[in-house]
Amino acid sequence: MKSLYQSTISSLPLLGRGKVRDNYAVGEDKILIVTTDRLSAFDVVMNEPIPGKGMVLNQMSDFWFEKLGHIVPNHLTGVAPESVVAPEEVEQVKGRAVVAKRLKPILVEAVVRGYIIGSGWKDYQATGAVCGIELPAGLKQADKLPEPLFTPAAKADLGEHDENISFQDMEQRIGAELAAKMRDISIQLYKEAADYAATRGIIIADTKFEFGLDDNGVLHLMDEVLTADSSRFWPADSYAPDMSPPSFDKQFVRDYLETLTEWKKTPPAPTLPQDVIDKTQAKYFEAIERLTGEKLKA
Repeated sequence: MKSLYQSTISSLPLLGRGKVRDNYAVGEDKILIVTTDRLSAFDVVMNEPIPGKGMVLNQMSDFWFEKLGHIVPNHLTGVAPESVVAPEEVEQVKGRAVVAKRLKPILVEAVVRGYIIGSGWKDYQATGAVCGIELPAGLKQADKLPEPLFTPAAKADLGEHDENISFQDMEQRIGAELAAKMRDISIQLYKEAADYAATRGIIIADTKFEFGLDDNGVLHLMDEVLTADSSRFWPADSYAPDMSPPSFDKQFVRDYLETLTEWKKTPPAPTLPQDVIDKTQAKYFEAIERLTGEKLKA
């Protein structure tokens, strides 16, 4: 399978490149989002692509946008990416791009946690709370929470870590009404997605959503949704509390990087061995197949 580390589309103006996505302007009101095969870990972009990863993320997002479209509008326009680029650029967008509405992004990420893991577990061990929300005593790592928690985060610049903030801080930043709407919609999205994923043998431990506003102030779900990059997916058949369950994402990369005591989790990134790349690719492919029941559309 061919990989795409960075797109080179010259028929449209480049708006910017994120860790994984390259964005181009399509007129004044739309944007072409190309999901590359770049992978970031610990907020550092690795030098090697994971072939097909961008297609997995793009097609997984499309699947969820359609399934959850009754809850909140999303950024999709239905315009074929192949129709907005030059003929010689079609291969770069095939299966890995969308033409989206150009929205005003809300600079607060909506994080929903259904299980206690990662930074939430560390927070709980230290304080008995997650992001200031008190939790029952005696929870074990990876335990299911009594109810999903909404724990917002302020978006950081590229290469920086997002910062967990309180709901009160979120209200001050974007207004109480919009904050409440984002919280309620995010929890509904998470619950419906988690219920569906459970039927496919997958636990969604946590996820993050991003929202934007259109010119009329209407809230839209945007960017990516419930992918293996924005969520923690666990296979239900190997889940057990009191441990960190295996996940369908870049865990192989993270685990390998943790063995490199000399690397300080800052650029430049170390070289990834081929077997780590291959195992990571296999996990992404398995995730989309288990979730949607279909193989990746290459």
